[in-house]
Amino acid sequence: MTNAMAAGGEALHFRVGDGDPRDRLDKLVVHLLERAGRATSRAAVQRWIATGRILVDGEPARASVAVRSGALVDIRPEEPAPSAAAADPSVAIPVVYEDEHLLVIDKPAGLVVHPARGHESGTLVNGLLALPGFALAPADPRDPMGHVRPGIVHRLDRGTSGLLVVAKDEPTREGLKARFARHEIEREYAAIVAGEARDATYDTLHGRHPTDRLRYTSWMRSDAGRSDAGAPGARATAPRRAVTHVRVLERLGDAATVVACSLETGRTHQIRVHLAERGRTPVLGDPLYGKPPKKPAVRAIAEELGRQALHARVLGFIHPATREPMRWESALPADMRKALDQLRRLATRSSI
Repeated sequence: MTNAMAAGGEALHFRVGDGDPRDRLDKLVVHLLERAGRATSRAAVQRWIATGRILVDGEPARASVAVRSGALVDIRPEEPAPSAAAADPSVAIPVVYEDEHLLVIDKPAGLVVHPARGHESGTLVNGLLALPGFALAPADPRDPMGHVRPGIVHRLDRGTSGLLVVAKDEPTREGLKARFARHEIEREYAAIVAGEARDATYDTLHGRHPTDRLRYTSWMRSDAGRSDAGAPGARATAPRRAVTHVRVLERLGDAATVVACSLETGRTHQIRVHLAERGRTPVLGDPLYGKPPKKPAVRAIAEELGRQALHARVLGFIHPATREPMRWESALPADMRKALDQLRRLATRSSI
């Protein structure tokens, strides 16, 4: 690969080898850029191809074209559009680790990750934009809805607390996304669930609920697909595989159980769906997939908690830039510790 400066940014030049994926130009370019330490999303590459920023042997080509071995691929990357979200220094972001490429935060329950309808400000993204290194953070070009997610690689629901990694640059973001896709990220959650849980592995399909747009479900057919009518860029989507490993940590009588949930996949609401639908032990306080506990004392504890008792307590991965193994652990937040203490006392009284 050779580099030269060209109008509009740095031009990159690659000679295609026999071992490179050559069946599609867009796939080839993603591979070449990742190998050169310039990891970029396939959606961005397709946009560059459509606007003539990628040439094969000096000529424009389609994203779907096969490329011969020995061809010269010229790439003139386009700078990503800066985020349109406003910086908000009032958003408190508990940072547990930071370097020039990424940071890891311990998200408190109640903090929304990215701006969306009804949450245009006061989100994690707004807070990130107020930090050094995020002033010109780009939006994720792969998001068809146009959500502004500078550096956001994965997310936690508003009511879920715990560890979250955020990338500061596109190569780090794409490197982390690739590790998530290959199931190379260690993620473990602690949950307090209603009822008597058991050790289990739930390996199911996972997709949007057919009648409730806010919910997801594991009761899916492999040929199921739906169109999100009215949404820009909407298309029918097939269910995807979801795998959650559940391990019992502590039994609290017959009222509740503390479990650890480790993820192989990271689907939206995956743990909450699996525990509620497959384990029949919904996360305590879950307003979407759970029901008020039958026992008044347990119901009072859930109401005082005011959110689902779910906490991302372990995060580990190989650093995309340094290649060093990294791992963090987060203790249960105060509200979950209080609920757990109350349930322990309740279980002790019930056993007397």
